[in-house]
Amino acid sequence: MIHSQDQGNRAFIMSVTMVATLGGLLFGYDTAVISGAVKALQGFFIDSLNDHVQVAAKVILQYRISVAVVVAIIMYAVGAILVKLYGRKKGLLITALVVLLAIVGIVRFFDNPLTLTEKTANSLKGFVVSSALVGCIIGGSIGGFVSRKLGRKKGLMLAALLFTLSAVGSAIPEKMNIFMVQPVVSFIIYRIIGGIGVGLASMLSPMYIAEIAPANMRGRLVSWNQFAIIFGMLVVYFVNYYIAYTHHGDDTWLKLTGWRWMFASETIPATFFLVLLFFVPETPRYLVLSGEEHKAESVLKKVVGHVHAGMVLAEIRDTLKEKSVPWLSFGGMVIFIGIMLSVFQQFVGINVVLYYAPEIFRNMGSGTDTALLQTIIVGAINLLFTVLAILTVDRFGRKPLQIIGALGMAVSMFALGFTFYFQKMGLGALVFMLSYVAFFAMSWGPVTWVLLSEIFPNSIRGAMSIAVAAQWVANLIISWTFPVMNDNSMLIRIFHHGFSYWIYGLMGVLAAWFVWKLVPETKGKTLEEIQKIWKRRE
Repeated sequence: MIHSQDQGNRAFIMSVTMVATLGGLLFGYDTAVISGAVKALQGFFIDSLNDHVQVAAKVILQYRISVAVVVAIIMYAVGAILVKLYGRKKGLLITALVVLLAIVGIVRFFDNPLTLTEKTANSLKGFVVSSALVGCIIGGSIGGFVSRKLGRKKGLMLAALLFTLSAVGSAIPEKMNIFMVQPVVSFIIYRIIGGIGVGLASMLSPMYIAEIAPANMRGRLVSWNQFAIIFGMLVVYFVNYYIAYTHHGDDTWLKLTGWRWMFASETIPATFFLVLLFFVPETPRYLVLSGEEHKAESVLKKVVGHVHAGMVLAEIRDTLKEKSVPWLSFGGMVIFIGIMLSVFQQFVGINVVLYYAPEIFRNMGSGTDTALLQTIIVGAINLLFTVLAILTVDRFGRKPLQIIGALGMAVSMFALGFTFYFQKMGLGALVFMLSYVAFFAMSWGPVTWVLLSEIFPNSIRGAMSIAVAAQWVANLIISWTFPVMNDNSMLIRIFHHGFSYWIYGLMGVLAAWFVWKLVPETKGKTLEEIQKIWKRRE
């Protein structure tokens, strides 16, 4: 593989990369838009149930049915992955055991009265906030299938359409209630639809960039996808603040109307993304897989130049000879590392900070306006240090950044937990939160996606969907359980909101150890050279 793109068209490479990163921008926009609306959604959908016992019972029943359906869909996706990994007989046996455990859990979940207790309200709140993540799990699970059947480009187009539908449905769930359910459940369904788009984009955007970028630019260009995710979050923080500011942080207006504008605003970037996708090519690797080598060579001429295009095409062809090799053909370690990178990226607690930042700041004593403004500061720090990662990932390597970042996050989370425990929620708490975000942004945010886009060999590139699905499952677990822990009366009485942050700090320590011991360095290696690492480990 040619390491230099000197003879390629740099403007072409950058332009198609920027279009692909809009998938990341929408990923960030869709997942962060909820942050400014948490309090309003709780008031509009949940607190209002306290005065309507019969409506509350219907909502709780439909919520439980929704969870059961979601679990069934996830079990199906997990089963498909297990069959792909272990073959039909063994995969179905493992799936049956997982399904049995899920059924036991669901039966226990239903075996409670239909009353709005504190635990039920907190659980419902967590599900409303994290419901998009259910769709992300589904989208991530089917990402490999979509990337093969539709291609990387058309898969991103599908994601853009789902983003748009979700934005409209989430803004007016009563009017778009074609499902004939309670409005809160209609809202949840549309958030799940948007989440499917996020799940697809979270896999396909970095895959697209990694497959079209020259080796010596790949780390930086894939990191731009994370930059776009964070930029999308920062944009929506400004949008949320502006919407609240126009009514001077009026909680009543936000509860009734303001949150709708927050979700509806996503239609603008989603439409823009869809239109631009018509003007970018499919990736050379997918074109070779589809038997369109002449088109692949045409794209490669723009990427690496006319002189080297034939050589690169031959190398891609060689690595794709075995189109449908089993996902365990390179051993289980590459898949295990991919899964654990994804899980640790979430278990360090980043999306708790990003989704619940205004709530955390309110716990520190801030008002609605101030909390949303402080959230913008979090987004700005996230963006700034993501740029630092982009500038250093190809210079210092992936492993050093991951280890330093994980340890920095651990220290910050432990310290933040103690500020809550000792009830010293002042400037120090803000500093610890911002330092935590900075360490994440310079490491596990962008660098995890770089590693995931690099470590899977070409012939099992679809196995990346396992890691992406695992990431969203971990995200759902963290986001759903945070309000259950953080709003629990007993834990508040004992730990003063500090308990959950200590858990995330411990995860940071474990993440650093994992990278140090198991993750290979991929800096400066072509995708084909990285494949040889796993060949040697078989």
